[in-house]
Amino acid sequence: MSERWSINADWAALEEGSPQECAGFATLGVRAYGTWLTAGHDRILQSVREAPYLSAYHLAEWLAWNWWRLRWEPRRASLEWELSHSMASIGGGYIWPNIHVVSDGESITLISRATPERARTPYRYINDGVSVIPAAEFESEVDLFVAAVLQRLQDRQVRESNLRDIWRSVTEERQDPYLRRQRKLEALLGEDPDEMDIALLKRFLDEIETAGEAALEEIAANRLPGQPVPDIAWLLNIGREQGVVTCAQDQVLFQGEVPRNLGAAWRIGAWAARSLRAQEDIAPDRPITDGQLAQMYGAPGNILETPRNPAGRLDLSFALSETAQHSRVMLRSPWKNSRRFELARLLGDALVYPTQDPMRPATRSDTYRQKVQRAFAAEFLSPFEAVKEMLDGDYSMERQQDVAHHFEVFGMTIGTHLVNNDLIDRSELDEPV
Repeated sequence: MSERWSINADWAALEEGSPQECAGFATLGVRAYGTWLTAGHDRILQSVREAPYLSAYHLAEWLAWNWWRLRWEPRRASLEWELSHSMASIGGGYIWPNIHVVSDGESITLISRATPERARTPYRYINDGVSVIPAAEFESEVDLFVAAVLQRLQDRQVRESNLRDIWRSVTEERQDPYLRRQRKLEALLGEDPDEMDIALLKRFLDEIETAGEAALEEIAANRLPGQPVPDIAWLLNIGREQGVVTCAQDQVLFQGEVPRNLGAAWRIGAWAARSLRAQEDIAPDRPITDGQLAQMYGAPGNILETPRNPAGRLDLSFALSETAQHSRVMLRSPWKNSRRFELARLLGDALVYPTQDPMRPATRSDTYRQKVQRAFAAEFLSPFEAVKEMLDGDYSMERQQDVAHHFEVFGMTIGTHLVNNDLIDRSELDEPV
């Protein structure tokens, strides 16, 4: 059993239903870090149980069908995302747990919520919690669970099933480098396998060399529900025409290596920011001036000024390499504090993610890399220890705004600091930074 999480099926008898459903009937428990996310109150038995009776077959089929999206797609505000990432959507006549499976690429977060008390509901889930699991362990446990269900079908002489067909395809795709890349990009774009217009997908895949594979993935993850597939050629053209020229040779160099064993993205970003401040001898309570930020990036002093002819529908910031010495930077927002934050994000990305990709995107998505960027910018522009000292226990929105004004950041940046360091609840934030 995995120390971090597991799916446990204890087979049981079911007299009516399809052969697959009868074979897959079980008490089904999801466990993470010693806590049963499926624990609940059984109204019939008048007791608390670790796992209810559910269909392991239906869960395995849902995991297999949504495997690529569960593994790679970040959180999106859409019904399609809910159907692909919420166990409560599985259906089949069962009362499923309210567990969301959320990926940032590096880890999988299981968010479980208690279900409300309802009359005549035989089982009510009672656990609230957030469990972060390394992506490799998520994959291995899903593999083990699906294999166990397939073995159960075989033992019960159920030779054909939709699950078997879907899982065979997923297994083949994971082993084929081209198909694996295609499925990953489809998932990042918010699409089911083979559901996307093939011409649009091919056009997007063809931009891997011009943008870089990692950059393309970040841009794909930034796509909003219902929006067109990102036009990479248009972004490149805008960057070349309107981007501010910066000098890579003048950019501050990081003296040291960023540790990769810190776990959560915000810890890595914050560590890098504190290290850079210490390296440059900038006191924690001292705001970073516009000139300092531009200079450390190797950018002209006017880069934070609002452009006279903004790019229009740009929904991300990015740096675009032109030569080994020069790049161009496009900042999305017209507002100065946002432009400071975006430039700090790109600086953090350059320090934490050495890459030969022609593009470095700073997007609105919740991938691991974007979380690192945001954490770096927040800590670099407004160090947490200085923020905490200035707040002096007063976490009101008014006081947060005062501190944000001092450091020339938005109030949301200060609020996110407090959430990450467990000083206020995440529900007190309207949205992530």
